[in-house]
Parts: sequence; structure tokens; C-alpha cells
Amino acid sequence: MYIKNLELKNYRNYKNLNTDFSPQINIIFGDNAQGKTNILESIFLCASGRSHRTQRFSDLIKMGENRNQVILDLSKDKADLNIQIEFENNEKRKVLINGLKIKKIGNLMGNLMAIFFSPDELKIIKGSPTDRRRFIDITISQFRPRYFYALQQYNKIIAQRNVLLKNLNEKKELISTIDTWNTQLVSVGSYIIKLRIDFIKKLNEISNEKHVMLTEGKEKLDIIYESSFSFSSKEEIEKNFYDKLKLYQNMEIKRGQTMVGPQRDDIDININNKSLKLYGSQGQQRTSVLSMKLAQIDIIKKDCGETPVLLLDDVFSELDLKRQRCLLETLKNTQTFITCTDKNIDVLNFYKNVKFIQIKGGKIV
Repeated sequence: MYIKNLELKNYRNYKNLNTDFSPQINIIFGDNAQGKTNILESIFLCASGRSHRTQRFSDLIKMGENRNQVILDLSKDKADLNIQIEFENNEKRKVLINGLKIKKIGNLMGNLMAIFFSPDELKIIKGSPTDRRRFIDITISQFRPRYFYALQQYNKIIAQRNVLLKNLNEKKELISTIDTWNTQLVSVGSYIIKLRIDFIKKLNEISNEKHVMLTEGKEKLDIIYESSFSFSSKEEIEKNFYDKLKLYQNMEIKRGQTMVGPQRDDIDININNKSLKLYGSQGQQRTSVLSMKLAQIDIIKKDCGETPVLLLDDVFSELDLKRQRCLLETLKNTQTFITCTDKNIDVLNFYKNVKFIQIKGGKIV
């Protein structure tokens, strides 16, 4: 798949923008704070329905305006698609695919698949378990829309079960209903955990291959899924999940919250058998995240038969010429968007189908 055209109206610092793209490499360059990242953000928005920088839709609307639009034309193997997203200041979101309004944001998943890398993505290493779970969830949701709905369902079950746990301190007679919630929690939660385990297994294998290439064999990358209980098959996950809920039941009632499940899980990331978060340098952390992002491309391609687009925000500033060349060598069949301050990138001399887009003050120069 590749993006043919993008149109922005009143988006961030853009009044109007309309540009075509190369199906291979697109260099978006210009000084800092001119709006380069906003273009990548709008593309990711069409893939996931959310911004990677804010949860408030009103932040995406140009100052002084009440409404904006993002319109994207996408070419895929089976059919071309038009994705349109509109926001209003009252926080309403409207999404259309080929002109038809969709009711659930889950219906957007899987149409455009995009992998985003920016300096903020280092939170996958340095951030909280929530940041790492979000990384997993966004990736899997793009090629497994059912997973997205399972997450929504699980969060609703958690919220309702937590209300019950808080009420049990005063209404002991409600204890008979907790097993019903446990059954639902285990069923949906085990599905989520199993898909995460399978994804991390593939991510670990392919990420290490990419990392060995980028570091010339000097570093070994390991990614391990950490759960609150043991697992193997879905049946084993369900049994351990249910047993752990029984074990923690009194403590959960005392605290009024669910203490077991995928909402508590994390991933451990190591370089040469040492914690990347504790002992890795900034360069090692950045290269490791890049390796993981490149692995995502292969995972999605193998699963769906479509190659996702890659969005690289200010990635070349921290890579030497050799690593830049290694990176671009792996992206020959991937539509890639690269933001930078200078278009004179030496490695681009090796590629013919490169489009340069200069941005200044929210306009294409």
C-alpha cells in the first residue's frame, strides 16, 4: 500500500495543504517548528483514529478555526481508498471511508497501516508500562481489528467489576455476582494476552535481526512479555487467570480494584542481557526502538500481505551515514516519510524515486 495524496484543511498550522507523494521515499524538510511533524501526525491519524501527541481533538484544529479536515487517498492491492477525518471544537469526530460515514472507530483499523517513529517513541523504553502496552495495542489493532474491540470490551468489564469490588465492602450480599464478572474478564482478557504473547514472540525474533544489522552484530536485542501469571496455551492462560483472581479476591475487595490481568502486564527490553531502560545509552535506546519499528513492518506484511507505510520523524539526526544507508536499504519496498531540517542527505543519492517537500510556516515552498 502507499499514500497517493494528502489534503489538510485548518489542521494544526496548515490553512490548506494538498500534495502528492512518491510511493517510495518522501523527504519533508525545513526548519524546526514549521509543521513537518504535523504531516506525519495527520497520516497516523488516518491509520489509528488518534494523534500520537494529544488526546484532545481540539488541539488539531488551526487556531481561530472551528473545524478541520484530513483527506487521504490510499492505493492498495485490492482497491483504492479515500479516508476523511473531520474534527470540530466541540470534540465531535467524523470519519468517512470512500464517502461513507463509519459509526465505530474500529472500522477504521486495518485500512491504512502505518508505523510511526519519533523521538517521543523512546517512551517505549523509558516510559511507564502503560506506554509499552499502548505500543503493543496500537500495532496489533492495525492488523487485528477484533483485538481493538476486545480491548474496548475488556475496559468496560474492568470498570464495572471495579464498581462491584468497591460496593462489596458495604454490600456483602453482592459477592455471589463476582464470579459472573470473573468469567467475562478471563474470557476476553485471555484472548488479549494470547495475541500479545504471539506478537511479542515475532517482534523479538525480527527486531533482533534488524538490530544486528543496524549495529553490525555488536548488540543483541531481547524483548520479553511479562505477565502476572504463567502462560502457554489459551486454556492454560484462562486457568491461571481464574485461579489468580480467586487468590487475590480479598485483596481486590479491600482495594476496590482489579489487580490481575493484561492491564497490569509489561514488556522487558534488554541489550546484551542488560536492561535497556537502566543501562542503555540514548543512542542504544533510539536504535532499539527503530529496530522494533522495522520489525513491525515485516510482521504486518506477513500477516496481511500489505506493506505498511513508515513515518520517520527526525530519525537521521542520530544515525551515522553507515546506519542511514543500512536503514534505507531495508526500505526499498516500503513507502517512507522522513522529516529532517536539511534535504542534503548523502544516502539519498542511491535512490531515484525520491520526492522532496519543503515546508515553511505551514506551507509547501
